Amino acid sequence: MPAAIGAAEVIETDVAIVGAGLAGSLARAVLARAGYRVLLIDKRQIPPDEFRVEKIAGRQIDILRRLGFIDEVKAVASSYDRSLNIRGGRLVDISVGRSYGISYANLVDLARGLTPDASSFLLDQVTDVHCSEDRQQLTLASGTRVVSRLVVLATGMASALGHNLGMRRQMIAARHSVTFGFTIARPDNAPFGFDSLTCYGKEAADGVDYLSLFPMSGGMRANLFMFRDPTDPIMRELRRDTRQTLLRLMPGLEPYLGDFQIVGQVKNWVMDLSVTEGHLQPGVVLIGDAFQTNCPAAGTGVSRLLVDVERLCTEYLPRWLETEGMGIEKIAQFYSDRDKLAADRHSLQLARFRQALTSNTDARWSMRRRLHFLRRMITHRVDRIHPGWVMRVRGALR
Repeated sequence: MPAAIGAAEVIETDVAIVGAGLAGSLARAVLARAGYRVLLIDKRQIPPDEFRVEKIAGRQIDILRRLGFIDEVKAVASSYDRSLNIRGGRLVDISVGRSYGISYANLVDLARGLTPDASSFLLDQVTDVHCSEDRQQLTLASGTRVVSRLVVLATGMASALGHNLGMRRQMIAARHSVTFGFTIARPDNAPFGFDSLTCYGKEAADGVDYLSLFPMSGGMRANLFMFRDPTDPIMRELRRDTRQTLLRLMPGLEPYLGDFQIVGQVKNWVMDLSVTEGHLQPGVVLIGDAFQTNCPAAGTGVSRLLVDVERLCTEYLPRWLETEGMGIEKIAQFYSDRDKLAADRHSLQLARFRQALTSNTDARWSMRRRLHFLRRMITHRVDRIHPGWVMRVRGALR
């Protein structure tokens, strides 16, 4: 229940952030560390145990390092450096690079804990928002009013407040992908023969992009990404008999796993690709999924979120708060930021590419699919014979 605060109370702050998920909590941490008055508002004290972000890697690590939070992630996540990539039982190549496995709830807990000042978090629900070129006003379920110079909506795919402001979700691809998440373990918790493993689907008719196995607290985590109709009977089979259905869908996987069992709950997520329209308004900014959703198979969701947080909180907000007003001309600077535009565009392009590479059955994509994996296999074998050759060639071509 919302905190019982007097109805007449008014809280003034520089920035009011609605939504204490990963995006909102990180934004609060960055702004609070820079000395701004910031208030994070959420109706949940404990982050929901949602099946969402479970892996941090590549560019995401670089941004977290620049923001100054990578040491906190290292302290609570499970790290690994090598991933075997297989298809149809054959080794495609080996990915090398530091990655971290961590549940979404633990990641949000970590992000919330980056700001020790308890007064900057308000357990309440925003029921209404009014924005202008000067001050923004939020009405809370408890009766409290919050007055801020800027409102940041980090509400994920919940769009009620945006809808109140006249914003609308434009559907790009309904039911674009389906993702399953579960944990596996071997008898007596014996270790698997790999740090991490990615098994790609072989037949386009199966609609299976890949299965990603990586360490996380509680065991070896498995994320299965598919491009199939969510009402297909195979979805029910995956929920009822995950082990046997998985082995049937992924030929050649069983020798790598040996004897194993499913541990705990099997969760699944159906993702629509959408973007918010009517977002360019005075006094309010949308970040993360509140602005644009992502395909989980593309793995770009956290990257986009972190780009939004970094660019907004380190580049634009400090400049905006130096002068009066929060008009559209200021807000437009963030939405037209080169890095943000590139991250948003790349996310949609990669979503479409992964779907076509996985499930498009026409001759052009069938050939492209074969060449994609053949090129990776050849490159891997050449690099084993002549270590460093691939990196030298890539450097010369830059």
